[in-house]
Amino acid sequence: YGSLLGRRRMFVESLCQYGNSMLLLPAFSFSLNTALCLRVLYTIEDFGSPNQPVFLNPKYLESLAVFWRSQGLKETRLSTGIMMTSLALELCDDVHLYGFWPFSVHPHSFQDLTNHYYDDAKVNRVFHSMSDEFKLLLQLHNQGVLKLHLGECGANE
Repeated sequence: YGSLLGRRRMFVESLCQYGNSMLLLPAFSFSLNTALCLRVLYTIEDFGSPNQPVFLNPKYLESLAVFWRSQGLKETRLSTGIMMTSLALELCDDVHLYGFWPFSVHPHSFQDLTNHYYDDAKVNRVFHSMSDEFKLLLQLHNQGVLKLHLGECGANE
């Protein structure tokens, strides 16, 4: 949506499909996100969208980083995936994860994979250590804390 620097109606119209839902904005997870997230907030307000913007407290994000470092994760910045997994573990009784395969090839079909559903950018290894995150998620799976799904999603999943 052009970083919401121009016309913004298409962005608001695309949010309509989610109704009166919360929209979690990563305004404080990385300083480059702040201005764009504020434009999202102002756009939602200006157009009277029913979506409710939500910001995570920066202290919460700092606490997450401290916690995961204490578990052996030594990356510069947590991935959005591990942040959302952490939040889900705090809020939900039953957490299922899909798409957290850290390698560039699918484990069953051997097809090429990307790190994001929305682009094919390579992971920035300066910031993230996807294989280390995956090891921790696998440990949580083995302990029964969450369910890690590596195969294709079925019709009922």
